[in-house]
Amino acid sequence: MRKARALQILVTLAFLITAVCGCGEVASAPSDLEVTADDPSYKAEPFKPEAGGTNYLQGPVRLIEESDMDRAIAEHEPPLNIWDRLDVPTWAGYDGSTWFLVDCYHNLLLYSNDSYAFDMPLTKWQVLDSELTQPHTIAGDGEVYLADDTENNRVYVFEKRQGKFLHTQTFWDVGTRPHCTAYDQTSDSFYVWSSITGELYVFRKASGTHDVYLTEIRKKKELEGIYVRSFTIADNRIYFVSGTPSEENPSYKPAILCCDLETLSTIESYPVNDSIAGMAQIFAPLADYWLVTVSTDAGGDQSAAALLKASSLKDLSEGKYENIYEKYFGGGGTPYSISRVGSDYFLTEHRQEDRGLWRFRINSRGEIEEPEVIY
Repeated sequence: MRKARALQILVTLAFLITAVCGCGEVASAPSDLEVTADDPSYKAEPFKPEAGGTNYLQGPVRLIEESDMDRAIAEHEPPLNIWDRLDVPTWAGYDGSTWFLVDCYHNLLLYSNDSYAFDMPLTKWQVLDSELTQPHTIAGDGEVYLADDTENNRVYVFEKRQGKFLHTQTFWDVGTRPHCTAYDQTSDSFYVWSSITGELYVFRKASGTHDVYLTEIRKKKELEGIYVRSFTIADNRIYFVSGTPSEENPSYKPAILCCDLETLSTIESYPVNDSIAGMAQIFAPLADYWLVTVSTDAGGDQSAAALLKASSLKDLSEGKYENIYEKYFGGGGTPYSISRVGSDYFLTEHRQEDRGLWRFRINSRGEIEEPEVIY
């Protein structure tokens, strides 16, 4: 197995990305953009909460006071992971010093500060949190990290200090099944997607502190009642994957929606065939094509799982795509999220006992190279 490389910090715009989401600078987001972290032109104005809550919806209720953090970190000894295999991994990423894995069905967030983490058995990884139920993504700015607690409709806030993490805040009633969390450096905001209600929850960290505030809930009415797994943020636009139709929203037609990030108004809609409707993530690793993971068809059939490659979303909408899942990754399971760290790409996969996490590269011709199973 290739040794892990010393890698620059990337900002992952969503696990998916995505997401995935998801799947993120940790984010579950699909598309990775290299930015200059100390260039102020890339970042929004610092968030300063106003008295009376006029510019936020919910403020912080800290579980550990700031004055107690140093003591709490010194006393905290994170346990080791007890599982030797992943059970439905949903995201993998890196923040410049720490590797992350989301082991969804084991209800675990895992991390490692070892540069060679992927050369170690899973039982050498440390547990960041085990109180969440089927988490999907974690996203951070290097100091504060947000993770979706999908089945409990919550968001956990963690603070990273001295290479360790402490749970410092909880936000309750975050829609229904929050499924994708991402940090976007340009807007200096965290975004959490409620996968059933069509709501995008926006969180910001107050300037000069580690306190996180819920500042806004943006609504996409067309996606209410539709199971939409993730989103991707790029160039102040947000791309929602196609979802699966439901009786709650009978007028919905499966489509990828490109929307304005601030208003969620639709800029472009890309209708897709029912056979690829249940998408998991959109990922654009190169300028000349897109990768899309498909979990199910419109009826929820997992045998429709695919990894699609298309030159554009317009081509994808017109059926001009190639399913490369079996060619490079063996097929038979469910490709879920893709993330990028430096020149390496990571793919999480479900429904295969001996395949949960892949690493691969993409050459200058846009072809996948060196795919290997890590876990």
